[in-house]
Amino acid sequence: MRDKIKTWPEAVARRNAARAAGRTVVFTNGCFDLLHAGHVDYLEAAAREGDLLIVGVNDDDSMRRIKGPERPLTPAADRAAVLAGLGAVAAVVVFGEDDPGAIIAALVPDVLVKGADWAEGEIIGADTVKAAGGRVVRVPLTAGRSTSALIRTVVEKYGGKERG
Repeated sequence: MRDKIKTWPEAVARRNAARAAGRTVVFTNGCFDLLHAGHVDYLEAAAREGDLLIVGVNDDDSMRRIKGPERPLTPAADRAAVLAGLGAVAAVVVFGEDDPGAIIAALVPDVLVKGADWAEGEIIGADTVKAAGGRVVRVPLTAGRSTSALIRTVVEKYGGKERG
């Protein structure tokens, strides 16, 4: 599955080949620090919006800038590998910017997907996608499933004590 992990130029080439074949390319992005059922639901919903789902993943440095010095819990290479193992995901690309604007501008997907917790006017890259004739889709989040909640549960249950 690691062959699904692409460099930026490889992701653009994959997008171009799909587009030439008349396929619809979907893009979404995130940190995906501890993959959970909410992420899987979200990615499956994103994949249903087209034929090929490309997922952008923040690298470790950008994630620290966004989430704070304690994150990530899982290195970018591992997060990308786990995402690449999902059937809904066609390709994964890691990016180092704090937001996905540059990778969206490079890919110009047909569909841009974000969680419904983002107002459409706040979705980075929405203007780029719409200007190219694409669309933006906001996917409802799975209630009670979040990385923050998962971290809280682990801390509450284990209280900093390592257990095998």
